[in-house]
Amino acid sequence: MLRENFDKKIQEYAHEMKISLTNQQINQFYNYMKLLLEWNEKINLTAITDPEEIILKHFIDSMTLLPYIEKNKKVVDVGTGAGFPGIPLKIMREDIEIIMIDSLNKRIHFLEEVITQLGLIKINAIHSRAEEFARNKIYREQFDIATSRAVANLSTLSEYLIPLVKIGGSCICMKSAKIEQELKKAENAILQLGGKVEKVETFLLPKSDIERSIVFIKKEKSTPMKYPRKAGIPVKNPIN
Repeated sequence: MLRENFDKKIQEYAHEMKISLTNQQINQFYNYMKLLLEWNEKINLTAITDPEEIILKHFIDSMTLLPYIEKNKKVVDVGTGAGFPGIPLKIMREDIEIIMIDSLNKRIHFLEEVITQLGLIKINAIHSRAEEFARNKIYREQFDIATSRAVANLSTLSEYLIPLVKIGGSCICMKSAKIEQELKKAENAILQLGGKVEKVETFLLPKSDIERSIVFIKKEKSTPMKYPRKAGIPVKNPIN
């Protein structure tokens, strides 16, 4: 994709969402895409390699969280992969502090390169399993917002995210369209972990028929210390 076409397309999508992009932000997104495609030839970062799809399904999709993050909040992005939604959120919001975690060290090296090349501040990438990270006293119940995109079923994801959030904070779970059954199965897990489903918002990505759901979980009380359980258990045996 020619640079001028990239600029036009990302602005077009952002305009549909009532988001304004500066020249610096557009440049950062373009360089991010270039790094993503370069590194993707060496390590598996994304199955999406068409530039227009990267713009819509990675960059714009990540930006759908922007209206829900208040100023100067501390955010953790669990299982960030190639940096979604963490890097796009940071490009758009200098005020928020972001920690991205992922269990694969190669991805962390990629993210560190992106952070350096894009000149991003108040953002770090940490190599860790979600379960171990949430049991670390430095990070447990220290974040205003915990988020994740397409990492696990909602029961498992709740066990990763809720322990990281302060009482009064929120978990923002990015999911695909059909969420009702998954939500019902996760109700008890969310309750046991100290959370409560606040709302679910479903929408289409701009200029597409791609449906997305965002589940908002409010942290009402401290998470029992037995959660999260040991690495691997939340996936194999979700809380019923």
